[in-house]
Amino acid sequence: MKKTLILLSALSIGFTSCVDLNESPESFISPEQFYKTAKDAVTAVNAIYYPLVDNKVGAQPIYNRLFYTGLDFMTDDMDAGPGSPNGEVRAFAKLTHASTNLRIQQIWTEHYEGINKANIALERIPAIEMDAKLKSRLLGEATFLRALYYFNLVRLYGDVPLLLTDQTRLTTAELQVPRTPTSEVYAQIIKDLEDAANYFKNGAAGEAGRATEGASKALLSKVYLTKRDWANSVKLAEEVINGSYGYGLFDDYSQVFLPAYKNGREHIFSAQIKGSTISTGHLVTSSDIRSGVPGIKGSYGNQVAFYTVGTDKYFSVYKLFSNKDKRKRVSFVTSYTSPTDGKKYFTLNAPGDSVPYINKNWDPNYPTSGQSDANANVLRFAEVLLIHAEAENELNGPTEKAYTSLNKIRKRAGLDNLTTGLTKDEFRDSVYLDRRLELVAEYQRFFDLIRQTGTEATGVGPEGRGILVKNLKLVGKNNVTPKHYLFAIPQGEIDRNPKLTQNSGW
Repeated sequence: MKKTLILLSALSIGFTSCVDLNESPESFISPEQFYKTAKDAVTAVNAIYYPLVDNKVGAQPIYNRLFYTGLDFMTDDMDAGPGSPNGEVRAFAKLTHASTNLRIQQIWTEHYEGINKANIALERIPAIEMDAKLKSRLLGEATFLRALYYFNLVRLYGDVPLLLTDQTRLTTAELQVPRTPTSEVYAQIIKDLEDAANYFKNGAAGEAGRATEGASKALLSKVYLTKRDWANSVKLAEEVINGSYGYGLFDDYSQVFLPAYKNGREHIFSAQIKGSTISTGHLVTSSDIRSGVPGIKGSYGNQVAFYTVGTDKYFSVYKLFSNKDKRKRVSFVTSYTSPTDGKKYFTLNAPGDSVPYINKNWDPNYPTSGQSDANANVLRFAEVLLIHAEAENELNGPTEKAYTSLNKIRKRAGLDNLTTGLTKDEFRDSVYLDRRLELVAEYQRFFDLIRQTGTEATGVGPEGRGILVKNLKLVGKNNVTPKHYLFAIPQGEIDRNPKLTQNSGW
């Protein structure tokens, strides 16, 4: 079994092997001079991972603060907390943001940075004389990562420029290209993931921190799910579930998030942060934590979205969990004990109704600093089971195979097996609910609201699908409109490239 680990320090990115990578040479070396050795090839591929957890000046990591504020805040699960004063962040939560919003620009920029680094590696590495198995593995990693970056972009922005060559070689005029149709972008993503899986078959074993054949197939299954290609989604998911990759569920749901267990059997692909070595710290953990607890650094910048259900004015995703669901008290806590005075600190919305605080990024090794070594899950085995259950139900109805995959998730959560004899619609609703509870605060809900359908779905999304508008209005986010099924193309990009067009409504 191979897992993914990305360690980021303020100046360099390295893996848990003996590789000591500085992303940029300390003195100028031309590309012709640099891409000569196997070490150069490894360095080039390491750099492709960088934007996933990049914390450089002027930017934020994709799989940390950017997706938290730019995706999860635009859902029915989460909201900007009282400790989040940034106007652009709060605009996302209220869905009043414009095409000039910095997060819209940064998400675009960080993804294309990763894509260009992948393009450079894919262009330069084939000509390097080096071990064939190592070369094959490195080409697999570069191809996988390019697919991941484009998969995020096409889901967020729709048609996007499909750039497959080194952009640093192009003139300003050559960089001014129109948007590529979504269908062509998806075709390239699928090709890249198929190519990546083949590269890995012939490649050398990689140390922790590398994309793998299993990760390629898991992501491809998710791509097919998004495209509603149920047959291929089932096929790829079953190859991952039944393959020899060694994946499985942790016995205890809490182990998925505790740093002591990272890179375990459930982690197919993870962007993992060493919080104590990042110059500005882990950008999510302290924002999850309640403010005002002596000895614990917390700003409460991230909170669940509270809304009214019946007479309950403080309903939230927290209350969708049954009390027997073990995931409830792993994903959230309702109080903190101060290491300074030993007192318990909590907040009440109403008598007997404690405020739930997001707990998935908490690291018991940093009880007072607001730091965390908790990884950011990109793909984990539990999601593959959920993908399989959903796609199998759409393809063949709620078969025994679909029940088996979903019940594995429920059993780990301490829940009874799902009632047998459900209709296709009823089973679909059950899968959607378990996706929501299993993956809460893991950057999945926004994408799910866009692609999910239901018997009562309203709003017009891509291909007339999606429940984003309906669900956000149910929680009082009334500024949502059909335009929010896609992000705006960043206005700065349109200013630089007149061939780009804006998405409808922006």
